Amino acid sequence: MIFDARVCCPHMKNAIIITVIMGGLMMASCGPIETLPPEPSIEFRAFSLYDTTDMLGNPAKAGKITFYFEDGDGDLGLDPPVTPGVDPSSNLFFRLYRKTNGTFELAAPSDPLYPSEYRIPYIDAEGQNKITKGTIDVTLIYLIYNPDDTLYYDFWIKDRSGNESNTATTCIVVLGENGTCLPE
Repeated sequence: MIFDARVCCPHMKNAIIITVIMGGLMMASCGPIETLPPEPSIEFRAFSLYDTTDMLGNPAKAGKITFYFEDGDGDLGLDPPVTPGVDPSSNLFFRLYRKTNGTFELAAPSDPLYPSEYRIPYIDAEGQNKITKGTIDVTLIYLIYNPDDTLYYDFWIKDRSGNESNTATTCIVVLGENGTCLPE
């Protein structure tokens, strides 16, 4: 007797075609792994001013700076300090520029509106691709200010390897005017 696959297994042709199509789709879905440089990069997204109260219930002004970040090797953020308030390391830095006599000038660190340095918490990048991306909001509280104070900030971040990002710049804000400004 001669073996005839058409009689014995009539659906085998369909199974082979489906297997080839599925294999092709699986291979097509595996695109190249995204790569980014190990230095972090940031992009300013928004600066929102609003009225609030401080921890004691006193009226204050708050400014929320929102920015996007990417880090190619996923080593952004710091562990919490062993002793709160003792570890001086930071990884988010600001420079304040204030308008004085119609011209913006770099403010001294002793300026009451000059922000502290900040710590971005430890971010654990799991898996094979260590790229981390996201959005960070930083809220600044202004306790002593003049409603006519006009300012902007330059800011940058640093990862655990010591790589510094580009410097981003906020839009110009007047502390007496609530609202949100976006990059131009």
